[in-house]
Amino acid sequence: MRVLVVVEGTHDIEFLTRISVLLHAELPTLPDLTAMEGNGELIFLPIGGHPRAWIRRLAPLQLAEFHLYDAETHPETEQRKEMVAQINRRPRCRAVLTRKRSLENYLHPRAIETVANITPEFGDHDCVASEVAQRVFDRRHEDFSWQQLDHRSQVRLRNRAKHWLNTSAVEKMTALLLQERDPDGEIISWLETIGQLAGTV
Repeated sequence: MRVLVVVEGTHDIEFLTRISVLLHAELPTLPDLTAMEGNGELIFLPIGGHPRAWIRRLAPLQLAEFHLYDAETHPETEQRKEMVAQINRRPRCRAVLTRKRSLENYLHPRAIETVANITPEFGDHDCVASEVAQRVFDRRHEDFSWQQLDHRSQVRLRNRAKHWLNTSAVEKMTALLLQERDPDGEIISWLETIGQLAGTV
């Protein structure tokens, strides 16, 4: 049975596929999303920044759906909670909101440090890409600060950081580091749900 995994962007796909490979190696009962996608059991659908438009749009396909959305910040969080509740009322559909701001917030600072040689500090609701991009820039430029950059340059560097955070930094994660950042096992529960919807668990 195929399952549609609906996420906001391609960075989410990079994160989920890599973290699932890591967790599958530790817990073989959890699905390896990369293998599932390769076998045609799973289709990722990155929808961009308008998840509300997708509450019922995929229903005519009659496929199982798993939706994962970033919590973001108030008041967006409250609006997204209502959207998730609507999706969960549909048969064979499951939607969840991350408890942290975004997927990058589940990364351990040690994994980021291994890739970028910086020591980031961030909480569950901070923008990790901004924090990391600024630290990397300031470390490389002693005579020019992040605050002096124009907005477009900051966005470009933030997007660059977002890319390697969701690829290289995820690959430096371990099950132990993930346990520290995700003690409630949110990510494991997402993978279990995807497996159940696809009939692999």
